[in-house]
Amino acid sequence: MQSSDSPTPLIGRAPCMVRLHDQIARVATTDFAVLVEGESGSGKELVARRIHEQSARQGGPFVAVNCAAIVDTLVEAELFGIEDRTATGVRGRAGKFELANEGTVFLDEVADLSARAQAKLLRVVQELAIERVGSHSTRVLDVRLIVATNRRLKSMVARHRFRSDLFYRLGGVEIHVPPLRERRSDIRLLAEHFLRQHETPPRRCLAPCAMDALMAHDWPGNVRELRRVIEHVLAFSGNGPIRVEDLPAAITGDYVRNLEPSLARDESMRAWGSRYARIVLDRCGNNKRQACRILGISYHTLQAYLRYGSRTTDRPMRTRPANANGGKEGSDTPS
Repeated sequence: MQSSDSPTPLIGRAPCMVRLHDQIARVATTDFAVLVEGESGSGKELVARRIHEQSARQGGPFVAVNCAAIVDTLVEAELFGIEDRTATGVRGRAGKFELANEGTVFLDEVADLSARAQAKLLRVVQELAIERVGSHSTRVLDVRLIVATNRRLKSMVARHRFRSDLFYRLGGVEIHVPPLRERRSDIRLLAEHFLRQHETPPRRCLAPCAMDALMAHDWPGNVRELRRVIEHVLAFSGNGPIRVEDLPAAITGDYVRNLEPSLARDESMRAWGSRYARIVLDRCGNNKRQACRILGISYHTLQAYLRYGSRTTDRPMRTRPANANGGKEGSDTPS
């Protein structure tokens, strides 16, 4: 079993992910600074690692730094190091850039750096040399820089929240990591991967309805959120297939609420399909050809759904009573 903190492969077959893999392969052949933009949890560090692993620096270190987690007064010491006895009780140590020499340094959430830290970083990018805190000598380094942010640096420059000269140094080669909602076809691949990470006999699988609920969710937390959802399910559900009831309420809420009217009416598939066809047709401005394309049905089938809907619109809502054998009476399906 893999640890929940073990690296996740950059999984995806959606067209936007195919383009992303191609961009990574192209950028990896260069030694330029790279700006990776994307929402939180979308996999920006995985992109940075993949660039490093496919580059000529793959044998060197990959040093990741979360800029948002460093206290502003310690940024210089963390990034560039500090000389011995700079202050009472302080021991000299190398910074992240020195540790990444002949490799790659990855600065995550670079937009959170203060103006002072941005000025220091600009000098390093320009000169490829660092100066430890308390030192008057520079150390020339051989480091590739990859930075990432979940904010749009260009708009921050326009609002004077980020140095324009630093942005133009970092923003020449940009890669955008798509959010999970823009590659829903990859949700199944990712969910199955996370299940395999924690695989213990008997192997768990997702029931079709549970997978439908995952596909319907917008995933504001992206791949990281999906990973935690799978861990929640494995922690709190029993053995056997994972059902929609096993998923957290935050995932199933909208999905179940959208189906509750049909469940309350005890609708047949024909009745549910007729109602859905009318909704789509209304959204298409009553353009039946466009509705057919969206629904993936023929014009004749659409007409059949609409005729059925017109016959059932005036029927009173009712719950089918159980018959003597515990079954249901009748059927809404037209003959």
